Amino acid sequence: MLVNHHEYIIRDAISSEFLKIGKLMVDVYSQLEGFPNKDEQPNYYKTLANIGNITKNPKTRLLVVVSSNKKIEGAVVYFGDMKYYGSGGIATSEKDASGFRLLAVDPEARGKGIGRLLINTCLQIAKDEKQNQMIIHSTKAMQIAWKMYESMGFARSQDLDFKQEDLQVFGFRLKL
Repeated sequence: MLVNHHEYIIRDAISSEFLKIGKLMVDVYSQLEGFPNKDEQPNYYKTLANIGNITKNPKTRLLVVVSSNKKIEGAVVYFGDMKYYGSGGIATSEKDASGFRLLAVDPEARGKGIGRLLINTCLQIAKDEKQNQMIIHSTKAMQIAWKMYESMGFARSQDLDFKQEDLQVFGFRLKL
């Protein structure tokens, strides 16, 4: 167990949960208004559906928030080595940096601070690993997350921006 936060436990996902987490991620991202759908970016959704595969990479962790009634309320992928981050642009060559991607919160659990809990867990892991910065990306379709990132101190970093097919993706950094 990583963190016990009142009614939630934040921990690494176990393999028997991978399919359920993949489904949650596909559901969350496919419902974002203005975000590419499964037909437009099939490889992206294949990555989401098979999210457990990402944990095979070194220093890559799939973290989950589990409620007291054992329900997975949210998940995120933490990268302790940016080489495995999987984005376009320069992010994968950044040194002394961690990142997180694919943050998803169950729609029924929104507004309870679950996204913030996952981010704070990633930040703590990065600090424990003596990283200098946290790198993340967002899109215009992710306005709720974007506002949360900025409120937590993440600053836009245009040098990290890239295009994922036709989708503009925007980079952010937080110095640790």
